[in-house]
Amino acid sequence: MIELLYLAAAVLFIVGLRRLGGPKTARSGNRLAAIGMLVAIVVTLVSEDIINWGTVAAGLAVGAGLGAWGAIRVQMTSMPQMVAAFNGFGGIASALVAAVAVVEADVSTFAAETSVSILVSIVIGAVTFTGSFVAFGKLQGVLPGRPLLFPGQKIVNGLLTIGLIGVAVWAAVAGETSGYWIVSGTALLIGILAVVPIGGADMPVVISLLNSFSGLAAAAAGFAIESNALIIGGALVGAAGLILTVQMTEAMNRSLGNVLFAGFGSGEGGGGAVGPIGEKPVNRATADDVAIALGYAESVMIVPGYGLAVAQAQHAARKLADALEAMDIKVNFAIHPVAGRMPGHMNVLLAEADVPYEQLLDLEQADPMLPETDVVLILGANDVVNPAARDDPGSPIYGMPILNVDYAGRVIVVKRSLSPGFAGIDNPLFYMDNTLMFFADAKAALEDSLAALKAL
Repeated sequence: MIELLYLAAAVLFIVGLRRLGGPKTARSGNRLAAIGMLVAIVVTLVSEDIINWGTVAAGLAVGAGLGAWGAIRVQMTSMPQMVAAFNGFGGIASALVAAVAVVEADVSTFAAETSVSILVSIVIGAVTFTGSFVAFGKLQGVLPGRPLLFPGQKIVNGLLTIGLIGVAVWAAVAGETSGYWIVSGTALLIGILAVVPIGGADMPVVISLLNSFSGLAAAAAGFAIESNALIIGGALVGAAGLILTVQMTEAMNRSLGNVLFAGFGSGEGGGGAVGPIGEKPVNRATADDVAIALGYAESVMIVPGYGLAVAQAQHAARKLADALEAMDIKVNFAIHPVAGRMPGHMNVLLAEADVPYEQLLDLEQADPMLPETDVVLILGANDVVNPAARDDPGSPIYGMPILNVDYAGRVIVVKRSLSPGFAGIDNPLFYMDNTLMFFADAKAALEDSLAALKAL
């Protein structure tokens, strides 16, 4: 019965992950995977006589209470931070499982594969824990979002990594318990030093990679304690996170190594400011100008960016889209893969505002439609709509797939200023003849434009 229940949990993991692949089925997929995890945990705790049913119930009550509190209190704009925290807690949980195996047994009796599994789980779990909370700090504003660099940083990180590998080999071969704890401490430090030199706008890739790491740590812990459910669940998370990481780097036309080690955005990785920014004349717009352009269009494409999240303007965007549709104007949302601060950030925000799923277009769907679109309304996006990525071989972002919004009939950009995006470069789009710049908070701009639209 125990093995059958573990098998049922594994099936729920797989089916749940499959349903997470589409917005219409994502909620049910999340529930199925959660039920699978609940089954696996309860079966393990009860079958091994670790705790009794009363303790299980108490744990469920505390966990459910914390989950409900987070769901109610945490703003949608803070979802990237929450995901980073989840990754960190997942990593440290796996590392602690492996650490318990070290504490409760004589490490000198471990088989080679057991020692390797424990060490891998501890290392990856510890790196994931501290790395995730550095990412959390950058996204939350507790730590500077820019890359934090110091002289010889790569050398220090390299020496620490070599030292960690050496101590890990010694601990496994000599059966020294102290070696496991040295490895743990070193891995915690490496997690911090590995993420601090990465810029805040690269956090979507970092979060995805750390998510993969948390799964790999869980799978390794599963091998260490011979838990098939943990192995399967961890492998699924690890594989899914790695696939998503690859997709994110491809969306930026950058290698994973460049994201992790180039200090992009600091001026050292090719992402420094290029030329003067904001010194050319622009076509300024008011809410009335925006309303007129939208009101006389036949098709509108809305491009959300991080500015939408900061202003919490997703509901205002939905109301404006509804008003345009009531005027028989076709409205879609074009979502770039790296818009926002985590994979799917814009999708989550717009889904919270009940924007219909069929209106959410990805890069491949939206780009062919842009030349036939009358008006593109950009809400806080920058680098993902920068024509320099297409036209300027000398640009740091050259080759990065973008939304070719300048091919549309009219472009309206809502930004607070002409400040550059993460790449630190100017955006030629702002100065084009068919571009209107509406300098305002995204939420206020949308509300004012909606009021002007209704007054037409």
